[in-house]
Amino acid sequence: MLGLHFGSSRASRGSVLAASAVSDPGAGGPDQPQRCVASLKESYSWCRRCTRRSRSNFYLSFFTLPPHLFRDMCVLYAFMRVTDDLGDDPTIPVAARPALIDRWRAQVEQALDGGGFEHPALPALADIVMRHGVPREYLFAVIDGIRRDLDPRGFETFAELSEYCYQVAGAVGLCCLHIWGFTDARALGLAVDCGLAFQLTNILRDVAEDARMGRCYLPREDLRRFGLATDDLRLGTSAARFRDLLAWEAVRARAYFASAQGLVPLCSRAGRPILDAMLRTYAALLDAIEASGYDVQERRIEVGRWRKIRIALDSLWRYRRP
Repeated sequence: MLGLHFGSSRASRGSVLAASAVSDPGAGGPDQPQRCVASLKESYSWCRRCTRRSRSNFYLSFFTLPPHLFRDMCVLYAFMRVTDDLGDDPTIPVAARPALIDRWRAQVEQALDGGGFEHPALPALADIVMRHGVPREYLFAVIDGIRRDLDPRGFETFAELSEYCYQVAGAVGLCCLHIWGFTDARALGLAVDCGLAFQLTNILRDVAEDARMGRCYLPREDLRRFGLATDDLRLGTSAARFRDLLAWEAVRARAYFASAQGLVPLCSRAGRPILDAMLRTYAALLDAIEASGYDVQERRIEVGRWRKIRIALDSLWRYRRP
């Protein structure tokens, strides 16, 4: 459940891994060890197609970037998409997923070491890591977070949840920051806060759906604070306390959004429109969750496509105008 899983539609999960096996002759998914023959140009094209298919919350905001950074963000997205699908793809038996994630980690490490590519996304990934100086530990943190996501035990404290959020969201934000460029080292800590704000919003939106899938991301200490159990999240019982819990977590998310606003002026000029668009899109999602009275049991709350387009255009005008 990547926070910058980039808000992808659950309906699309599984499609990327299947596409990696069938859309590029000779290119296998992470479970197929044959050597990938994709050129660097073909790898960039594969990543662009992967991103376009995903219906991500963030894809529209990519258009606020200059063309070369748009291309590079599609590569980062494709890496995140493949990684996330290994943890969530319903066509892969749960028992098989840890080994596949471990193999994917080894393939990424091999590609970054110049040892060859076994997936069509990897030539381009190795290229953007080298050109932008993206620390590889951020990529490995994402993979480790997805592997951790397979553990159904959940989190006892908010500190434990924050560590997980760093892996699946904060580390993603740090990768983005290196691609866009930044002007002050303070940006690194604020990028982690930004990822936490996004991930908490994702958790609130999906809390009931996740509970029905056997996952609970909210800390157990918070559930106890409101006299709730995991089954209450799954079944929709104790509605008043459920809403109070989500309101509590929404206040926490708002605090991280407020902190993340300080990141915008620390980004390079090219990166400010996309960051602003991302922040406003996810803040709009949190607004919609609150406006619904935290009615997330029976429906999936989303920001409409035209609203996303308006946000992206407004952010582009705000930060790109002369």
